[in-house]
Amino acid sequence: MTDLEIASRSRKKHIQTIIENLNLNLDHIDLYGRYKAKIPLSYINKNKVKSNNLILVTATSPTPAGEGKTTMSIGLTEALNQLGKQTIVVLREPSLGPVFGIKGGATGGGYSQVLPLEDINLHFTGDFGTIEKAHNLLSAVIDNNIQSKTNNLGIDPRTVCWKRVVDMNDRALRHVVIGLGGTANGVPRESGFDITAASEIMAILCLSDDLNDLKERLGKIFIGFTYSKKPIFASDLKVNGAMAALLKEAIKPNLVQTIEGNPAIVHCGPFANIAQGTNSVVATKMGMSLSDYTVTEAGFGADLGAEKFMNIKCQSAGIAPKAIVLNTTIRALKYHGGIDLKSLKQPNAVAVKQGLPNLEKHLENIRHFGINPVIAINKFSSDTEEEIDVIKQFAVENNARVSLAEVWEKGGEGGLDLARQVLASIEEDNSKFKPLYDWKTGVEEKIATIAKNIYGAADVEYSALARRNLKTISELGLNDLPVCIAKTQKSLSDNPKLLGKPSGFTVNIREIEIASGAGFLIPIAGNIMRMPGLPSVPASENITIDNEGNISGLF
Repeated sequence: MTDLEIASRSRKKHIQTIIENLNLNLDHIDLYGRYKAKIPLSYINKNKVKSNNLILVTATSPTPAGEGKTTMSIGLTEALNQLGKQTIVVLREPSLGPVFGIKGGATGGGYSQVLPLEDINLHFTGDFGTIEKAHNLLSAVIDNNIQSKTNNLGIDPRTVCWKRVVDMNDRALRHVVIGLGGTANGVPRESGFDITAASEIMAILCLSDDLNDLKERLGKIFIGFTYSKKPIFASDLKVNGAMAALLKEAIKPNLVQTIEGNPAIVHCGPFANIAQGTNSVVATKMGMSLSDYTVTEAGFGADLGAEKFMNIKCQSAGIAPKAIVLNTTIRALKYHGGIDLKSLKQPNAVAVKQGLPNLEKHLENIRHFGINPVIAINKFSSDTEEEIDVIKQFAVENNARVSLAEVWEKGGEGGLDLARQVLASIEEDNSKFKPLYDWKTGVEEKIATIAKNIYGAADVEYSALARRNLKTISELGLNDLPVCIAKTQKSLSDNPKLLGKPSGFTVNIREIEIASGAGFLIPIAGNIMRMPGLPSVPASENITIDNEGNISGLF
């Protein structure tokens, strides 16, 4: 059966049952139909957060289809609950870009899914739409101020760095000219669109502690300069209050359930290649407040989501993982061993061995943070025992725990060994979490630390524009912000064609965007786009709905 068929045949509990099982007061919860709800931030318990066992799921460098971190996170959660450990999984919300593009949705797969699948992958509780509206409100106010004669701050349109966003892969909107059609339609200028997952509003919502913090961060968004070179922020336009008002419901984490009826929290959805790639701080802390064990994931490989999770999110929120799961697949290692995508299902233990350097580098990357991960082999039906043994032998030789996980096929039952390995790792108490760099070091030093230690680069090179950006950052007094490097997920380098474990390469920083509201800088490496495009045959061609409202082709 397809994931959608499995989800459709699963018996979902009414969301009130999930709420009651968590000992929450139903009168305090906002219900969104029978299977979705929002939890107020008042349920975050600082003492429970401190004592909770936070588990991060990350991965090796993926194939274009992804390697199942979400599936692994959900399956591990089911398994821990089967072992009697009160566990909640906390995930990101899917973007419509991948849903209608190549990768598909982000609700897991097989018998390790969160439900209701269709709702979560489409409009869910409206959070993405609200983030778009808040972002584009600021865009409209900026252009209105430039146009206005009575309330004009003197913004130089040539310096405005704030674009618009839409939750869709639409390459035609990357570069646009706005304000055409006469003086009544605004001042013509170059601009563009990013995908909503790359919006600074998304990043801000993810990192805010509450509504006051949200409003303050929104006010710190850097817009550009006046003609007299004065920096302009969103608070100067007096728009951050209205933006925060729009986001008052979106800041509340969403409560749903797994196939096996365990609670799951799904909130916010930044991509890890162009943003910080983890769910919101309030969602993670909510999960930690309502359980003894919390499983969460960070997007793409450990060079992206996990690095940002630990250097940005953990530092900002004051949390740290007790254990890390490094998810990998036979097909990913074959791919990084040089095998063509069309041949990944064919048995080839030699190719798996050739792909091991990629796994080795990600293992090394996690150990940089003082944690020894558990390697999880996400089993596919085409995997052979000989191929699996290659990874198990590698784990033995590198003193790492390893587990074959069959969570796609068997749900929690298929992740029991992995759950026991994770529990043993936590009980050993060997986690000595430490960030990779001090935020107060220089911007170039922070970029070089990540590029050389995590990516394996020999050097970092800056374009003329990036050098000017560094000067602006220094003049604005923002050198102490962490860096959230936007880079391809297809390679450890900034070149998607360099697979495996490349070395001797130079990371090229073409520009550095300022996300002062979110509290980080965004060095953009190589040719990474913050507005993806659809493939020649988008997934949307297979999606439809019948007269009874049944959706098909979503996976």
